[in-house]
Amino acid sequence: MMHPLLAFTMPGGPELIFILVIVLLLFGAKKLPELARGLGQSLGEFKKAREEFEREVHKSATDVEIKTAPAKEPFLKPGAGTEAVEAPKEPPKTA
Repeated sequence: MMHPLLAFTMPGGPELIFILVIVLLLFGAKKLPELARGLGQSLGEFKKAREEFEREVHKSATDVEIKTAPAKEPFLKPGAGTEAVEAPKEPPKTA
């Protein structure tokens, strides 16, 4: 029994020659260089777009910074010059 994926393999020598003959008959010898040039230009544009995309992804990955929490500053009492006192741990209880 034949595996279904075997039908989708790359064409070999005889198949490639047959495809090239059909393309030559359909488009003619004068159009083939134009088609090849257009294909080459489109592949070049695709490659440039892919490289630009990869460059942007890499740039955005390096731009991300891990932000740390700000350091705790000592609690300053209002009206007390530059003396620092620690902040109360819990609010005072009222009776």
